[in-house]
Amino acid sequence: MTVIDSLGEHQLNDHPKRIVALNWDLAEQLLELGVTPVGVPNIKDYTTWVVRPEIPTSVEDLGTRAEPNLQKLAELKPDLILAASPQKDLIPRLQTIAPVLYYESYEGQADSAQEVISHFKSIAKIVDKSDVAEQKLNAMAARFSELNKQLTTAFGDTLPEVLAMRFANQTAVYVYTENSTTNYVLKQLGLTPAMPLPAQHWGISQKRITDLQHIKNGYVIYFGPFSDAQKAQLNKSMLWKAMPFVRNGHVNEAESVWNYGGAMSMQYIAESITKSLLEIKP
Repeated sequence: MTVIDSLGEHQLNDHPKRIVALNWDLAEQLLELGVTPVGVPNIKDYTTWVVRPEIPTSVEDLGTRAEPNLQKLAELKPDLILAASPQKDLIPRLQTIAPVLYYESYEGQADSAQEVISHFKSIAKIVDKSDVAEQKLNAMAARFSELNKQLTTAFGDTLPEVLAMRFANQTAVYVYTENSTTNYVLKQLGLTPAMPLPAQHWGISQKRITDLQHIKNGYVIYFGPFSDAQKAQLNKSMLWKAMPFVRNGHVNEAESVWNYGGAMSMQYIAESITKSLLEIKP
């Protein structure tokens, strides 16, 4: 079987059964296809930041993404290892354990949405689940349409401008750029980015909170996790309270989703944004 990853063409003798996924997006891709990896790094943080899809308790934790436990990995006797940019330097060592396929996402200024969809289809072929991948992608497109209707019912035909972001700290934020999956989701929902930004590495650009003062009538949605202590500190900030969208009540937290995930993570981003907006609809 000829397969293509971010490094080129490779040959596999058969559909692998025991797969290690060394990055969260790759673990997601497998789980969404109904395939449980035998090992994934940093599962505890996955449950906080990524949340969906859930990782079964049978999956072994392999340490960190940047420095996975190679001895434990070898003991799992995988017949395929899926790696991403945090493990690129480890590929020669990983190849002594099992065949390695490398999927680079969110690097450079590529269209991240098309990238992760392409990887989803590639991984589906490897595990003999191409039909499942197509069904999932079609269902996601239908879900985007359904969520758009919910927003239109709430806000009318002209949907609001929306800034989707994460807090870097109390005075700076990460704003998603043109090439991000989050920006792709906003467009699929029929929403206009309130602060359009050109493509950037990882699809984000760090901005000072003062830069958000130009969002006059738009809505600001920030992704969790964001602790009660962080919220309390933010709500004491005179700078934050002076923002037009704060004064208008046009700001809300969105449920935790992983903005650097696999293809289906875009559906979860869409659902999180929609739910948050509907909670503060006019």
